[in-house]
Amino acid sequence: MRDWLIHIKRGEYASLQTQIREALVSAILDRKLDRSEPIPSTRKMAKSLGVSRNTVVLAYQGLLDDGYLLAKERSGYFVSDKAIDDTVAKPRSARNGIAKVSTELDWGSLVKQRPNSLENSVKPLDWQDYDYPFIYGQVDHTLFPLAEWRDCTRQALGKKWFGAWTNDTWSNDDPLLVEQIRRRILPRRGIMAADDEILVTLGAQNSLFLLTSLLVDRNTTVAMEEPGYPDMRNMFKLATDKVKLVPLDEKGLVIGPQLDDADVVFTTPSHQFPTTVTMPLERRMALLKKASEKDFIIIEDDYEFETNYVNEPCPALKSLDDEGRVVYVGSLSKTLFPGLRIGFMVGPKALIAEARALRRLMVRHAPSNNQRTVALFLSLGHHDTLIRRLHKAYRTRWEIMGAALESHFPSSTRIPSFGGTSFWVKGGAKLDSEILTKAAAEKSILIEPGRVNFGAAQQPKNYFRLAFSSIDEKKIEPGVKLLAETIKSLP
Repeated sequence: MRDWLIHIKRGEYASLQTQIREALVSAILDRKLDRSEPIPSTRKMAKSLGVSRNTVVLAYQGLLDDGYLLAKERSGYFVSDKAIDDTVAKPRSARNGIAKVSTELDWGSLVKQRPNSLENSVKPLDWQDYDYPFIYGQVDHTLFPLAEWRDCTRQALGKKWFGAWTNDTWSNDDPLLVEQIRRRILPRRGIMAADDEILVTLGAQNSLFLLTSLLVDRNTTVAMEEPGYPDMRNMFKLATDKVKLVPLDEKGLVIGPQLDDADVVFTTPSHQFPTTVTMPLERRMALLKKASEKDFIIIEDDYEFETNYVNEPCPALKSLDDEGRVVYVGSLSKTLFPGLRIGFMVGPKALIAEARALRRLMVRHAPSNNQRTVALFLSLGHHDTLIRRLHKAYRTRWEIMGAALESHFPSSTRIPSFGGTSFWVKGGAKLDSEILTKAAAEKSILIEPGRVNFGAAQQPKNYFRLAFSSIDEKKIEPGVKLLAETIKSLP
């Protein structure tokens, strides 16, 4: 065997034994190992890697049991013929000794839609390595009740609930999670719903894609906020060319003639994305009245419904809807963690039934073990405790960032009356926030340029967003100050 052997990394997420096994399996399946040549002995492999021989023995034994290796007496370990034969066979022409002519397909012409051509928000995966991570949508791990989550996970994995999450439930959701959403989460928004009016999804993003697929086609006119959620705009653009961008004012979405010919209206009334404006009750009632008069559907994305810690909560549009025109979309990403991918939608039974059927064709259902763990976390009151902890921490950070922006960026932002986890900042007219983002990153400051949130041809470049959900409160003011200094240093 070649002397390259295997490379392992101590401290990695996987154990040394697992890393050895993964490396050998990859080499076998990629046909990089000759069946006629023995692989290194356990003693030689252990010495080469600087690990215990028992670690290598256990890895080899697992590969023997699974049929990847074959042990020959007094000769050593070899790649099993069965492991090679089970991999993809060579093309017929090659087996007959005829050289196969390689012709690469033009996949660019075969693909019917081009989602990769649409502009999206870009966020670095290594955001935790920045000194001042003003990044939106991430959580502060120090605030999360890890012990309580582990306890719920252990309960979900126990014998009592084993069948609840190991079985394939086809298109059905975890009944305990649906009950907790109906009884604990929705009433806070003033929403009353039956079980068959609730669908659990893989985050709010999955809900929005399902709704776009069901409600929008090439003949559908959709309207959304400008600026607004770029992923929603992209979903609409994949489905129809009739996307109308409706301006905002200090009360949110402007209710005017721009909505008259709309079939579907998308809005974020509680905490407008990204400007943080909250739509007051009278504007909400006006939108519902317009929807009734012009006969359109409203998709309400309440993406930060649990982060209102400033004023009394304003009722959701869905709670004010008497005609069943509003579909409500929520998520647990902002209070639990975004990697969980648990969201939900609430709507009329007929719509939820179709969404359930479409979800089944896509993913069947959200992972049952995650659903049951979240259900237990809610039912035991841990989620309520977490919300109170987040409200206290976010309120402090909200005040610190508001004061820092007023000091270093006077009159550049409106303090969010809802709370939330971010500020929308307007820089000077000549500021290019994308250039600023790169310059700030060199000083270990992570911000988000705002241009991608605009869909119009003329996109302002002087807006950016500063979030505080994942940054220590002690770093907010120094980070904002350094950012202001960075702007002054730009050409």
